[in-house]
Amino acid sequence: MSTSSKTHRKLNVLSPVPADIDIANSVVPFHISEIAQELNLDPSHYDLYGKYKAKVLLSVLDDLQGSGDGYYVVVGGITPTPLGEGKSTTTVGLCQALGAFLDKKVVTCLRQPSQGPTFGIKGGAAGGGYSQVIPMDEFNLHLTGDIHAITAANNLLAAAIDTRIFHEASQSDKALFNRLCPPNKEGKRSFSSIMFRRLNKLGISKTKPEDLTPEEVKKFARLDIDPDSITWRRVMDVNDRFLRKITIGQGPEEKGMVRETGFDISVASEIMAVLALTTSLADMRERLGKMVIGNSKAGEPITADDLGVGGALTVLMKDAINPTLMQTLEGTPVLVHAGPFANIAHGNSSVVADKIALKLVGPGGFVVTEAGFGADIGTEKFMNIKCRYSGLTPQCAVIVATIRALKMHGGGPEVVAGKPLDRAYLTENVALVEAGCVNLARHISNTRAYGVNVVVAVNMFSTDSEAELNAVKNAALSAGAYDAIVCTHHAHGGRGAVSN
Repeated sequence: MSTSSKTHRKLNVLSPVPADIDIANSVVPFHISEIAQELNLDPSHYDLYGKYKAKVLLSVLDDLQGSGDGYYVVVGGITPTPLGEGKSTTTVGLCQALGAFLDKKVVTCLRQPSQGPTFGIKGGAAGGGYSQVIPMDEFNLHLTGDIHAITAANNLLAAAIDTRIFHEASQSDKALFNRLCPPNKEGKRSFSSIMFRRLNKLGISKTKPEDLTPEEVKKFARLDIDPDSITWRRVMDVNDRFLRKITIGQGPEEKGMVRETGFDISVASEIMAVLALTTSLADMRERLGKMVIGNSKAGEPITADDLGVGGALTVLMKDAINPTLMQTLEGTPVLVHAGPFANIAHGNSSVVADKIALKLVGPGGFVVTEAGFGADIGTEKFMNIKCRYSGLTPQCAVIVATIRALKMHGGGPEVVAGKPLDRAYLTENVALVEAGCVNLARHISNTRAYGVNVVVAVNMFSTDSEAELNAVKNAALSAGAYDAIVCTHHAHGGRGAVSN
């Protein structure tokens, strides 16, 4: 292991706060090898992707198997407005405070953002103000290609589904079997390893293709997929509403096999959820193979392994399984990995990134991981799904709140992305804030039910008054929070997330 060296950077904080992109571009990142060195990562533990990104290899877990874990902190939020309440910004700001100001070993674990929101009204997910991941443009765009790998794997499976239906409709059982098990130069046939998975599923114990009866040949060769039952859709990683519902198979060579389907956004693919929950390459292979794409006409579930593509999907995902190492504005390390939505999946970054980070920081260090959406979705799924698979238990949960969101929950005017905020959100109204604190109180009680201490981080805006902020602090403590801290990390970086 290498000797660690401090790479923390002092920010030149300006007021008013410049645009996020201007702040991000004003800082020259450290070479990613310096960030890796601070984490005691050997060059053998990572692959460089340019000067400012690296893929951390899962082999580091094997090498650090006997070492202790650091403290585990999850960041969630109250029910947000459409504008977002700054969970990523708070997660980054907290880590900058721990690493650059309190001299703790810390790793931030974040989801990789989709290019759909990035090019939409919501924008990127690198944090904001003086609490960002850099390079911000690389973080928000292609990063190291994980989402593109998911897109390719997802669409390979989609193509295999329609191709299989096409061939089964136009060929006899014998012709299908000959395509699946063609004879070699000596005229002998054999089953590939993936075919034994389907044979076992069918209860066929024979190991030689020539031993199968005509009925067994039919069961093996025909999936008999019911087109109306197919749940697997194609994906792409930009918003294109006119592809939500499409008709495929209109070419003359497809012989009239027309089917209605559609596109989802890439991060909504089940493959993204698999990536986030997997613990190893072998585990990912099994999970990908078990994905159900629809049913047979007899009602039997059809999987990726039934189509024979589980291994191919894994090959496409073999590099995506490794988390990407980046850095914050103040030079603290970040692991970016996976980005499933919380409404249709579980809304958290990967298990492997958190596990690697906990080993790298070691006892006394901190891993701060973000749970997407409100705490009723992201944090609860973090506890109910992610922690059950990983076996990890957080020591603390942070709930991010804003005066703006609390006013909305208290009965304030509708908040619409892309439209100016109503005056109610820009002027003091303590009663409206207090009325909205029922939302915060519910999130606190829900999170405390998991047996963890809850700290409320009030993400302060310039229009918030001291009376409003005090109202939130009092409501949080009354609801059972361990503490409630007003944070200015957006305006001041890590210094703004250090409790005075």
